[in-house]
Amino acid sequence: MQPEGAEKGKSFKQRLVLKSSLAKETLSEFLGTFILIVLGCGCVAQAILSRGRFGGVITINVGFSMAVAMAIYVAGGVSDGLMSFAGGKLLIVGENATAHIFATYPAPYLSLANAFADQVVATMILLIIVFAIFDSRNLGAPRGLEPIAIGLLIIVIASSLGLNSGCAMNPARDLSPRLFTALAGWGFEVFRAGNNFWWIPVVGPLVGAVIGGLIYVLVIEIHHPEPDSVFKTEQSEDKPEKYELSVIM
Repeated sequence: MQPEGAEKGKSFKQRLVLKSSLAKETLSEFLGTFILIVLGCGCVAQAILSRGRFGGVITINVGFSMAVAMAIYVAGGVSDGLMSFAGGKLLIVGENATAHIFATYPAPYLSLANAFADQVVATMILLIIVFAIFDSRNLGAPRGLEPIAIGLLIIVIASSLGLNSGCAMNPARDLSPRLFTALAGWGFEVFRAGNNFWWIPVVGPLVGAVIGGLIYVLVIEIHHPEPDSVFKTEQSEDKPEKYELSVIM
């Protein structure tokens, strides 16, 4: 234990500093997720509540992707517009639905099996490329630009694989906002909609992440040459061959 005098001598800032690494990580994850949801869902809300006048597919994909990038940089309400949009009703399906501002829902033609496969594949691709971005022995991304690379990656994935169910690819992006809508007026039908679709954006990304990580490790990462062997190879290449020595002599 520290002496009482030493404790009193601490500044206000020093008293606020968290000692637990778990507490620090939890706090930063909370703030990063908050920014992701506010900015990302804000892009969706602006497009839907303006009926396309102030946004659309492009602004949603780009905006949500950049929200992810901003959230990574940070961690590394409901307005009157919602009520006036559908005459005071908070709807889950139909032309005036607003629940999908916050969480993802499947297209009418999509079965649960295909929805699950959709989330697994999208998240698998995401993780394969994220592993590549942070792999120091691959081309990677310049230090400090990794969040931008990930944001651009999500733009590509959302633009190519977002039609079926919106490419959640992250349980935190979907489950918490869905729970919020259930409590904020949309009701618990948000969990029953789409033939009980709610668990797909939770379990699918977890499975896809494991598969994506394994694929990258098994196909790319373990085949990188060891640093020592590379160094030895470079050294041997620098030495003149025997016939070169004889010519010199």
